Amino acid sequence: MWGIAIVPFVVTSLILQGLPDKLPMHYDLQGNIDRWGSKTEELIFPMIILLFTGFWHVMIAYYEKKAKMIPEDKAASVNKAQAVAKSNSKLLTIVGTCMAVMFGVMHFAILYASCVQVNAGLSTMTLDIGKLTCTLAGIFFIIIGNFLPKTKVNSIVGVRTPWSMYNENTWRLSNRLGAWLLIIAGLLTILTTVVANGNISTIMLLVYLIAASVVLIIYSKIVYDRECREESKKDELK
Repeated sequence: MWGIAIVPFVVTSLILQGLPDKLPMHYDLQGNIDRWGSKTEELIFPMIILLFTGFWHVMIAYYEKKAKMIPEDKAASVNKAQAVAKSNSKLLTIVGTCMAVMFGVMHFAILYASCVQVNAGLSTMTLDIGKLTCTLAGIFFIIIGNFLPKTKVNSIVGVRTPWSMYNENTWRLSNRLGAWLLIIAGLLTILTTVVANGNISTIMLLVYLIAASVVLIIYSKIVYDRECREESKKDELK
């Protein structure tokens, strides 16, 4: 994860002297340049990538430490607690690595497009950043969706609603549906970028995520209510 995250900073630092002194730093909705900046500003995004990676590193270290801890007087739950911590640590590593890759690709693509734009004397962007971002986000959703069902009950990663966290069964069912919805949202996002521009793709990405979130909230409540009814029936039989 750190190896991937540090590449944009190192490479950008090495090629900095060969970059044009002024590069486009921001565009309006029509793709026209509305702000120019110094080439040293190209180091800001790589530094943000490192900051994000540092955050994920802290979270992963927390779960790894938790996996090694043995609670006193709770020997029976040690294996289960360690399995939960290891599972969540693995998912966070995948998330952090995928995010570093996604941001790194975005950085180099934008940097290359900016240099081409300056050398060609163009006033509009040569790369639809929105389409690139949405495509990478769609791939990210698909990858994370494949690992989501493997998470255990926790308050940081996974589908976390008051109802999904009720017990292991509500968590398992909610995250299983969440995985499918995230994969579908990723596929739809990628397909949208094929037929639409970056602005529309970004809007649709948000629509897909909001729709998936609403469905998940409703489903987790349904699963929770069903679980409560079954527990009530068991108590009555006793």
